[in-house]
Amino acid sequence: MTFTEHAVTFSCAGEQLLGIVAAPELPQATGVLIVVGGPQYRVGSHRQFLLLSRALAEAGYVAMRFDCRGMGDSTSELRDFEAVNEDIESAIEAFRAYCPQLEHIVLWGLCDAASAILLYWDQTRDARVHGLVLVNPWVRSETTLARTHIKHYYGQRLLQAEFWRKLLTGKLGLGRAIEGFLNSLIQAHQKSHYGGRDETLPFQKKMARALETFYGEVLLLLSGNDYTAKEFIQAVQADRIWSAAIEKSNTTRVDILDADHTFSSAEWRGQVESITRRWLETKINQPNTS
Repeated sequence: MTFTEHAVTFSCAGEQLLGIVAAPELPQATGVLIVVGGPQYRVGSHRQFLLLSRALAEAGYVAMRFDCRGMGDSTSELRDFEAVNEDIESAIEAFRAYCPQLEHIVLWGLCDAASAILLYWDQTRDARVHGLVLVNPWVRSETTLARTHIKHYYGQRLLQAEFWRKLLTGKLGLGRAIEGFLNSLIQAHQKSHYGGRDETLPFQKKMARALETFYGEVLLLLSGNDYTAKEFIQAVQADRIWSAAIEKSNTTRVDILDADHTFSSAEWRGQVESITRRWLETKINQPNTS
Protein backbone atom coordinates (compact mmCIF):
# COMPACT_ATOMS: atom_id res chain seq x y z
CA MET A 1 0.00 0.00 0.00
CA THR A 2 1.27 3.47 -0.82
CA PHE A 3 1.93 5.91 2.00
CA THR A 4 3.23 9.39 2.66
CA GLU A 5 5.41 10.79 5.43
CA HIS A 6 4.81 14.09 7.18
CA ALA A 7 6.62 16.02 9.90
CA VAL A 8 4.52 16.98 12.91
CA THR A 9 5.50 19.47 15.60
CA PHE A 10 3.77 19.59 18.96
CA SER A 11 4.33 21.04 22.40
CA CYS A 12 5.18 19.35 25.68
CA ALA A 13 5.57 21.33 28.90
CA GLY A 14 6.51 24.44 26.94
CA GLU A 15 9.00 22.66 24.67
CA GLN A 16 8.64 21.78 20.99
CA LEU A 17 8.79 18.13 19.91
CA LEU A 18 9.12 16.70 16.43
CA GLY A 19 7.44 13.58 15.11
CA ILE A 20 7.26 11.85 11.73
CA VAL A 21 3.97 10.26 10.68
CA ALA A 22 3.88 7.53 8.03
CA ALA A 23 0.29 7.53 6.75
CA PRO A 24 -1.06 4.87 4.35
CA GLU A 25 -3.48 5.81 1.62
CA LEU A 26 -6.26 3.71 3.21
CA PRO A 27 -5.45 3.59 6.92
CA GLN A 28 -6.73 1.09 9.43
CA ALA A 29 -8.34 2.30 12.64
CA THR A 30 -5.20 1.27 14.55
CA GLY A 31 -2.13 3.47 14.83
CA VAL A 32 1.30 2.64 16.25
CA LEU A 33 3.22 5.22 18.27
CA ILE A 34 6.92 4.34 18.40
CA VAL A 35 8.42 5.58 21.65
CA VAL A 36 12.18 6.12 21.41
CA GLY A 37 14.51 5.42 24.32
CA GLY A 38 17.68 7.29 24.98
CA PRO A 39 20.16 8.35 24.13
CA GLN A 40 18.52 7.81 20.76
CA TYR A 41 16.39 9.70 18.26
CA ARG A 42 13.50 8.89 15.97
CA VAL A 43 15.46 7.05 13.23
CA GLY A 44 16.72 4.36 15.60
CA SER A 45 19.78 2.10 15.52
CA HIS A 46 20.38 0.76 12.00
CA ARG A 47 17.39 2.95 10.93
CA GLN A 48 15.13 0.45 12.66
CA PHE A 49 12.33 2.82 13.71
CA LEU A 50 12.25 4.50 10.31
CA LEU A 51 12.04 1.15 8.52
CA LEU A 52 9.49 -0.21 11.01
CA SER A 53 7.17 2.77 10.57
CA ARG A 54 7.32 2.42 6.79
CA ALA A 55 6.68 -1.33 6.93
CA LEU A 56 3.65 -0.72 9.14
CA ALA A 57 2.37 2.01 6.80
CA GLU A 58 2.72 -0.33 3.84
CA ALA A 59 0.53 -2.80 5.76
CA GLY A 60 -2.12 -0.12 6.34
CA TYR A 61 -1.20 1.09 9.84
CA VAL A 62 -0.47 4.73 10.58
CA ALA A 63 2.82 4.97 12.47
CA MET A 64 4.39 7.89 14.27
CA ARG A 65 7.90 8.08 15.69
CA PHE A 66 9.04 11.11 17.63
CA ASP A 67 11.92 12.70 19.51
CA CYS A 68 11.45 13.06 23.25
CA ARG A 69 12.55 16.32 24.85
CA GLY A 70 16.30 16.78 24.59
CA MET A 71 16.78 14.35 21.70
CA GLY A 72 16.99 14.74 17.93
CA ASP A 73 15.14 17.86 16.80
CA SER A 74 13.12 18.34 19.99
CA THR A 75 14.04 21.11 22.39
CA SER A 76 14.96 21.07 26.10
CA GLU A 77 17.45 18.90 27.99
CA LEU A 78 17.83 15.14 27.81
CA ARG A 79 15.95 13.17 30.48
CA ASP A 80 15.91 9.47 31.28
CA PHE A 81 13.13 6.96 30.66
CA GLU A 82 11.58 7.48 34.09
CA ALA A 83 10.80 11.12 33.24
CA VAL A 84 9.09 11.01 29.83
CA ASN A 85 5.45 10.47 30.79
CA GLU A 86 4.58 13.97 29.59
CA ASP A 87 6.37 13.35 26.30
CA ILE A 88 4.37 10.18 25.63
CA GLU A 89 1.08 11.81 26.58
CA SER A 90 1.76 14.82 24.34
CA ALA A 91 2.73 12.52 21.47
CA ILE A 92 -0.51 10.54 21.83
CA GLU A 93 -2.52 13.76 21.72
CA ALA A 94 -0.63 14.97 18.63
CA PHE A 95 -1.01 11.58 16.95
CA ARG A 96 -4.76 11.55 17.47
CA ALA A 97 -5.10 15.18 16.38
CA TYR A 98 -3.21 14.48 13.16
CA CYS A 99 -5.01 11.17 12.54
CA PRO A 100 -8.56 11.65 13.90
CA GLN A 101 -9.75 8.35 12.38
CA LEU A 102 -7.71 6.35 14.90
CA GLU A 103 -9.74 4.20 17.28
CA HIS A 104 -6.88 2.16 18.75
CA ILE A 105 -3.37 3.24 19.69
CA VAL A 106 -0.52 0.80 20.23
CA LEU A 107 2.67 1.92 21.99
CA TRP A 108 5.87 0.30 20.66
CA GLY A 109 9.20 0.55 22.48
CA LEU A 110 12.66 -1.03 22.63
CA CYS A 111 14.76 -1.34 25.79
CA ASP A 112 14.21 1.62 28.16
CA ALA A 113 11.46 2.89 25.84
CA ALA A 114 9.54 -0.31 26.64
CA SER A 115 10.14 0.45 30.31
CA ALA A 116 8.94 4.02 29.81
CA ILE A 117 5.75 2.72 28.18
CA LEU A 118 4.94 0.55 31.20
CA LEU A 119 5.73 3.39 33.58
CA TYR A 120 3.44 5.66 31.56
CA TRP A 121 0.59 3.18 31.83
CA ASP A 122 1.23 2.65 35.55
CA GLN A 123 0.85 6.36 36.21
CA THR A 124 -1.89 7.35 33.75
CA ARG A 125 -4.04 4.26 32.94
CA ASP A 126 -4.57 6.00 29.60
CA ALA A 127 -7.75 4.54 28.06
CA ARG A 128 -6.62 5.57 24.57
CA VAL A 129 -3.93 2.89 24.64
CA HIS A 130 -5.19 -0.52 23.52
CA GLY A 131 -1.95 -2.41 22.97
CA LEU A 132 1.72 -2.52 23.97
CA VAL A 133 4.72 -3.88 22.09
CA LEU A 134 7.58 -4.33 24.56
CA VAL A 135 10.94 -5.22 23.02
CA ASN A 136 13.80 -6.29 25.33
CA PRO A 137 12.48 -4.27 28.30
CA TRP A 138 15.10 -2.68 30.56
CA VAL A 139 14.80 -3.87 34.18
CA ARG A 140 18.44 -3.70 35.25
CA SER A 141 19.38 -3.66 38.91
CA GLU A 142 22.49 -4.91 40.70
CA THR A 143 20.63 -8.09 41.57
CA THR A 144 19.37 -8.91 38.07
CA LEU A 145 22.75 -8.12 36.53
CA ALA A 146 24.52 -10.40 39.00
CA ARG A 147 22.09 -13.26 38.44
CA THR A 148 22.49 -12.92 34.69
CA HIS A 149 26.29 -12.96 34.97
CA ILE A 150 26.24 -16.10 37.09
CA LYS A 151 23.89 -17.98 34.78
CA HIS A 152 25.04 -16.83 31.37
CA TYR A 153 28.66 -15.67 31.80
CA TYR A 154 30.24 -17.80 34.50
CA GLY A 155 28.20 -20.84 33.51
CA GLN A 156 29.40 -20.59 29.91
CA ARG A 157 33.00 -19.95 30.97
CA LEU A 158 33.12 -23.23 32.87
CA LEU A 159 32.26 -25.07 29.66
CA GLN A 160 35.01 -23.43 27.61
CA ALA A 161 38.28 -25.30 27.05
CA GLU A 162 40.18 -22.00 26.93
CA PHE A 163 39.06 -21.23 30.48
CA TRP A 164 40.55 -24.48 31.79
CA ARG A 165 43.79 -24.03 29.79
CA LYS A 166 44.29 -20.60 31.34
CA LEU A 167 43.45 -21.94 34.79
CA LEU A 168 45.91 -24.84 34.55
CA THR A 169 48.71 -22.70 33.10
CA GLY A 170 48.27 -19.92 35.66
CA LYS A 171 47.23 -17.30 33.07
CA LEU A 172 43.70 -16.78 34.33
CA GLY A 173 44.21 -14.31 37.14
CA LEU A 174 42.42 -16.64 39.49
CA GLY A 175 42.17 -14.19 42.37
CA ARG A 176 40.32 -11.61 40.27
CA ALA A 177 38.10 -14.27 38.73
CA ILE A 178 37.09 -15.66 42.11
CA GLU A 179 36.51 -12.17 43.48
CA GLY A 180 34.27 -11.29 40.55
CA PHE A 181 32.30 -14.49 40.90
CA LEU A 182 31.82 -14.03 44.65
CA ASN A 183 30.69 -10.44 44.21
CA SER A 184 28.13 -11.53 41.65
CA LEU A 185 26.99 -14.33 43.92
CA ILE A 186 26.46 -11.92 46.83
CA GLN A 187 24.53 -9.47 44.68
CA ALA A 188 22.41 -12.24 43.20
CA HIS A 189 21.27 -13.44 46.62
CA GLN A 190 20.54 -10.03 48.06
CA LYS A 191 16.85 -9.46 48.54
CA SER A 192 15.36 -6.17 47.50
CA HIS A 193 13.37 -4.32 50.12
CA TYR A 194 10.35 -2.42 48.90
CA GLY A 195 8.48 -0.33 51.34
CA GLY A 196 7.27 3.13 52.14
CA ARG A 197 5.17 5.29 49.89
CA ASP A 198 4.26 4.35 46.34
CA GLU A 199 6.61 6.90 44.77
CA THR A 200 9.57 5.15 46.42
CA LEU A 201 8.92 1.89 44.58
CA PRO A 202 11.71 0.91 42.17
CA PHE A 203 10.81 1.37 38.53
CA GLN A 204 10.95 -2.40 37.99
CA LYS A 205 8.09 -2.91 40.46
CA LYS A 206 6.02 -0.21 38.77
CA MET A 207 6.62 -1.88 35.42
CA ALA A 208 5.48 -5.24 36.76
CA ARG A 209 2.38 -3.66 38.27
CA ALA A 210 1.57 -1.97 34.95
CA LEU A 211 1.84 -5.23 33.01
CA GLU A 212 -0.25 -7.01 35.61
CA THR A 213 -3.08 -4.46 35.37
CA PHE A 214 -2.99 -3.62 31.65
CA TYR A 215 -6.26 -4.74 30.06
CA GLY A 216 -5.24 -4.57 26.39
CA GLU A 217 -3.09 -6.85 24.27
CA VAL A 218 0.65 -7.12 24.84
CA LEU A 219 3.38 -8.33 22.48
CA LEU A 220 6.63 -9.18 24.26
CA LEU A 221 9.58 -9.51 21.88
CA LEU A 222 12.87 -10.86 23.25
CA SER A 223 16.25 -11.26 21.57
CA GLY A 224 17.97 -14.58 22.07
CA ASN A 225 21.47 -13.08 22.18
CA ASP A 226 21.01 -10.06 24.45
CA TYR A 227 21.91 -9.57 28.11
CA THR A 228 19.08 -7.05 28.58
CA ALA A 229 16.57 -9.68 27.48
CA LYS A 230 18.26 -12.30 29.68
CA GLU A 231 18.07 -9.94 32.67
CA PHE A 232 14.39 -9.42 31.98
CA ILE A 233 13.80 -13.18 31.98
CA GLN A 234 15.73 -13.50 35.24
CA ALA A 235 13.62 -10.74 36.81
CA VAL A 236 10.40 -12.42 35.68
CA GLN A 237 11.44 -15.77 37.10
CA ALA A 238 12.37 -14.24 40.45
CA ASP A 239 9.24 -12.15 40.99
CA ARG A 240 5.68 -13.36 41.55
CA ILE A 241 4.02 -10.29 40.03
CA TRP A 242 6.17 -10.40 36.90
CA SER A 243 5.58 -14.13 36.49
CA ALA A 244 1.81 -13.79 36.81
CA ALA A 245 1.71 -10.86 34.39
CA ILE A 246 3.67 -12.71 31.70
CA GLU A 247 1.33 -15.70 31.97
CA LYS A 248 -1.82 -13.63 31.37
CA SER A 249 -3.80 -14.57 28.28
CA ASN A 250 -3.41 -11.08 26.79
CA THR A 251 0.39 -11.40 26.60
CA THR A 252 2.02 -12.90 23.51
CA ARG A 253 5.72 -13.70 23.87
CA VAL A 254 7.96 -14.22 20.85
CA ASP A 255 11.70 -14.95 21.07
CA ILE A 256 13.93 -14.18 18.08
CA LEU A 257 16.80 -16.64 18.40
CA ASP A 258 20.36 -15.29 17.92
CA ALA A 259 19.13 -11.70 17.51
CA ASP A 260 21.11 -9.00 19.32
CA HIS A 261 19.71 -6.14 21.35
CA THR A 262 19.04 -3.72 18.49
CA PHE A 263 18.33 -6.29 15.74
CA SER A 264 21.34 -5.15 13.75
CA SER A 265 20.79 -7.36 10.69
CA ALA A 266 18.19 -6.87 7.98
CA GLU A 267 16.89 -10.38 8.67
CA TRP A 268 16.26 -9.68 12.36
CA ARG A 269 14.66 -6.30 11.65
CA GLY A 270 12.43 -7.97 9.08
CA GLN A 271 11.34 -10.52 11.66
CA VAL A 272 10.44 -7.76 14.11
CA GLU A 273 8.38 -6.01 11.43
CA SER A 274 6.62 -9.21 10.38
CA ILE A 275 5.85 -10.30 13.95
CA THR A 276 4.51 -6.86 14.81
CA ARG A 277 2.25 -6.81 11.74
CA ARG A 278 0.87 -10.29 12.38
CA TRP A 279 0.18 -9.44 16.01
CA LEU A 280 -1.65 -6.26 14.99
CA GLU A 281 -3.74 -8.21 12.49
CA THR A 282 -4.73 -10.97 14.91
CA LYS A 283 -4.93 -9.15 18.23
CA ILE A 284 -5.66 -5.46 17.61
CA ASN A 285 -6.75 -4.71 14.08
CA GLN A 286 -10.29 -3.64 13.32
CA PRO A 287 -10.54 -2.71 9.64
CA ASN A 288 -11.87 0.64 8.60
CA THR A 289 -15.18 -0.16 6.87
CA SER A 290 -16.07 3.41 5.95
